[in-house]
Amino acid sequence: MLPPVNEAPSPVLPGEGADEPVAAVAQAVAPAVVLIQNELGQGSGIIYDASGLILTNAHVVGQFTEVQVTLASGVRVPGEVLGADQLTDVAVVKIDTSFAFGVAVLAPEISVEVGQLAVAIGSPFGLQQTVTSGIVSAKGRVLESLTDDGRLSVVAMIQTDAPINPGNSGGALADRQGRVIGMNTSIRTDGSGGNIGVGFAVPSDTAKLIADRIIAGEPLEQGFLGINGTTPVIGEPGVVVGVVTPDSGADNAGILSDDLIVGFNGTEIKSMSDLAAAVRLQPPQATVTVELVRNGENLVVDVTLGLLNEP
Repeated sequence: MLPPVNEAPSPVLPGEGADEPVAAVAQAVAPAVVLIQNELGQGSGIIYDASGLILTNAHVVGQFTEVQVTLASGVRVPGEVLGADQLTDVAVVKIDTSFAFGVAVLAPEISVEVGQLAVAIGSPFGLQQTVTSGIVSAKGRVLESLTDDGRLSVVAMIQTDAPINPGNSGGALADRQGRVIGMNTSIRTDGSGGNIGVGFAVPSDTAKLIADRIIAGEPLEQGFLGINGTTPVIGEPGVVVGVVTPDSGADNAGILSDDLIVGFNGTEIKSMSDLAAAVRLQPPQATVTVELVRNGENLVVDVTLGLLNEP
């Protein structure tokens, strides 16, 4: 057993000039990446706070309230599941701080660029501390899926070609500076069951936002704008408002049919999927700004969101 420590060490970030950037990123981030196991399966996790908080996927912890966590050192410790959000596939696990572990640096404020280096670290097939690399293939890639209880999940993801396989879920996707830009979550297999170069990660800002709500004990409810719409023409950005739900936030703010929504809270909106993903990250009663075009005039309106109720 490792000697107790009062505070987990912070990683030394590799910076731009590393001769072997992937190796440098692995050295900085891998000490904070763990293997998470329960009675039905396994995945990965990222220690992101010295108090022993671990980010992982909701589908990794499942319905369990306790899991087994294997640190990078090989030491196995119990983990308490503080909560999980099925709609964003984010969960938080807590371990005791009497063991030595690394702490990853999350980068929720960092702008991710398509084509930049992406390093994935996790436990594919239970092979702990596996490192693969590639690039960020796309950002804001909106994925829609059904949760186990039949609700629609809509999340804007980072797409990467860094090889990701079953067991990588919950692991780190890091940039050249060793900052965690996303949490590896899913892959497209086209029936092969393994990596084909199309993987997806929940962005760090989304994961941290949901983790903070879980830790604070806040309800994991999602906002409701109150419109349906369509992308005007393929290749042209925005959402043309169709029907506005009566007495919804959009209705009360004066949003009208045929308005073109081009921004939401400072984020460019290119499609209805973009808008849905952005709205769902906001809690009910949040006041947001919606940028729109009406009859050639640019407008900004404040909208107080309602509660998304799904069957």
